Amino acid sequence: MRASSVVLLPHAPSSVAVARRRLSSELADSGVYESIVDDASVIVSELISNALRHARPLPSGQVRVCWVRHGDVLELEVSDGGAMTEPRRGPGTLSSLGGRGLGIVEALSDGWGVRHEDGATTVWAVLRAPGTTGENGAAAPVRTHAMVPDLSDFPDLLDETDEDLCNPTRNGTPASRAYPA
Repeated sequence: MRASSVVLLPHAPSSVAVARRRLSSELADSGVYESIVDDASVIVSELISNALRHARPLPSGQVRVCWVRHGDVLELEVSDGGAMTEPRRGPGTLSSLGGRGLGIVEALSDGWGVRHEDGATTVWAVLRAPGTTGENGAAAPVRTHAMVPDLSDFPDLLDETDEDLCNPTRNGTPASRAYPA
C-alpha cells in the first residue's frame, strides 16, 4: 500500500504537533505497525524542530513536511530555507541542553541525509514500515521490530519522477549526502 502526503506548515512551534498528528493518523490508517508510527512521529518531530531552531523558512514563510510509503519503506522529509551551517549530528552529551535530534533520527531510522536544491534544504530519513497484514491478507504478528532493509532491493526508490510527491524535481539535482544508521 502506498501512503503519501505533502504538508506546508507555518515556521512555528505549533507545526510540530500538527505534523505528528497527521502523520500518525495516515500511517495508522494505512496499516503500519504502531511502533513504526511512533518512530516516524519522533523522527518528523526532530526534523521539524531542527528546521525551526536552526534554519530559515522557505520563501513562502513555511516548512514543507513530506512522507511517502513505498511498500515497506517509508521516506520522511522536512524542507526549509537553509541555514549558515550544514545539518549534522551533534555530540549530544548528558549535560548538553540540545544536540541530540539527529542522533535520535539516526537511531530510529535506517538512514538519513541532506539534500540542497532550489533554495531549500531537505533533511530526509528512511525506515522500514511493514504493514499489519501479510501479502495473503492474514494478520501479521502483533509486535515486530523493523529490520534494516537492504536498500539495494529498491533501486528506483529515490529516482521515481512520476509519483514522487515529496520532491518532483529530484532527478537532475546533485546527489544528497547520506548518513546510514
